[in-house]
Amino acid sequence: MHPWLAHYPPGMPHELGPLPYASLAALMEEAFQRYADRPAFRFMGATMTYRELDRASARFAGYLQGLGLQRGDRVALMMPNVFQYPVAVAAVARAGLVCVNTNPLYTPRELAHQLRDSGARAIVILENMAHTLEACRAEVPVEHVVVTGVGDMLPGLKGHVVNFVLRHVKKAVPRFHLAGAVRWRSAMAREHGFQPVEITLEDPAALQYTGGTTGTAKGAILSHRNVVANALQSELWNRPATQRIPDGEQVMTVCALPLYHIFGFTVNMMLSIRMGGCNILIPNPRDIPAVIKELKRGRFHLFPAVNTLFGAIARHPDAKTVDWSHLRLSVGGGMAVQAATARLWLETTGSPICEGYGLSETSPSASCNLVTSTEFTGTIGLPLPSTVFRIIDEADRELPFGEPGEIAIAGPQVTKGYWNRPEETRGAFTADGFFRTGDIGIMDARGFVRIVDRKKDMINVSGFNVYPNEIEDVVTRMPGIAEAAAVGVADEASGEAVRLFLVRSDPSVDEAAVRAYCRERLTGYKRPRDLVFREELPKTGVGKVLRRALRD
Repeated sequence: MHPWLAHYPPGMPHELGPLPYASLAALMEEAFQRYADRPAFRFMGATMTYRELDRASARFAGYLQGLGLQRGDRVALMMPNVFQYPVAVAAVARAGLVCVNTNPLYTPRELAHQLRDSGARAIVILENMAHTLEACRAEVPVEHVVVTGVGDMLPGLKGHVVNFVLRHVKKAVPRFHLAGAVRWRSAMAREHGFQPVEITLEDPAALQYTGGTTGTAKGAILSHRNVVANALQSELWNRPATQRIPDGEQVMTVCALPLYHIFGFTVNMMLSIRMGGCNILIPNPRDIPAVIKELKRGRFHLFPAVNTLFGAIARHPDAKTVDWSHLRLSVGGGMAVQAATARLWLETTGSPICEGYGLSETSPSASCNLVTSTEFTGTIGLPLPSTVFRIIDEADRELPFGEPGEIAIAGPQVTKGYWNRPEETRGAFTADGFFRTGDIGIMDARGFVRIVDRKKDMINVSGFNVYPNEIEDVVTRMPGIAEAAAVGVADEASGEAVRLFLVRSDPSVDEAAVRAYCRERLTGYKRPRDLVFREELPKTGVGKVLRRALRD
């Protein structure tokens, strides 16, 4: 028997058993019927019920089918947390299409890569980011563009006012021209009867882009089985906490995680839909006063977030004015939770942070601390039901307790591989099918796992993966830069930040020029915090840059 099973909470099943749904669409459609009159999402003071989500997603699914999109075609979604996101996700799933979750802060270069690589035939994009698509439209295969405004699904006059203010008062919508683009409201006004599609659990539901050891973002193929299984695993694991919510009270979850991030996609959206809960959508989690204002609107029970957000809220003076008394579970993931943040959060809210662990490739949740724990453990907890962890050496041999090695994972939530990358897929798995995470961990005799290092040189900025190779590749294209090496350094706010070491071929290139160059080509979290000019970079005998020496 696996050691961690002996430390599961009483009554926690060891295995999931057969999945009760034929697809992710079936999971959602059950909720639409069972919880029709309940609010499913709350946004800017408005609510969308499960019935409204059902009707809107069926209508948009019909629209996508009317465009000629076939089962398996990819649809990119490039929006923050607005009502349109869950509507589009449900529509894509019900039509048998594949959701390509896309960061709305991408630069044209990053967006072009993802659209080309995924072969997305359509995109739904917030108008605030439409100029980014315009800048790379000629390079990408997208045939159909739907543009939406933040207020497009807000009721009555409110939606028009929100759109007017963003466009004309706050000037938050840069000018753009996308020939043939259709407005969301226009698409939703068209009558295309939705035709249900036969979908299996093995069909891809989403392409979740993540960097690789090469630094080139690649799409982890998440099947309907992967996402359904992970929502059910999370529901089981959270049950000792959710059972403490009074009977008859709807489970309210704070959704400050972006829905395009796999943590938000599954742990917020799909888990809440499965439970008939309501997600409180936070469109901009960096605006802490606005987050706190939203938290003061009413009760909430679950709060999944990253370390950065927990810390920013807990440090804000107005955090003390929020009613935290209904909060039953704070789940930390996406990046390491720092002990100081956990302590401050507990002091502020009375709720300990329960740290979990996962990756895009595991849909994302693979392990979690006990939700009944009253203190921060510093571990990533125990493997979830139906999930097996191994700590392996370079030859894939399992290591004894207490010895550091690579964490390898098997379970129903683990991807089958990467989109159109057979070689990288082969390299990502052991001979018996365990996924190599690239993270170095230690398992104790009880089955609790602690992360000790990253095998890869990946930098984790506020829960987002930043790959040194990508940054180096971009910056070394700048005239006057001969060499570049990026490393991660500790950062109080974001966990880690990028420090970039540069060797110049033109001494006149200065820090301001490099920063301006990065601003145009790299999303905010990828931009270097620190720039260091050197005469040369430390290298191995074969000329490979020694990032380890730079970190030290």
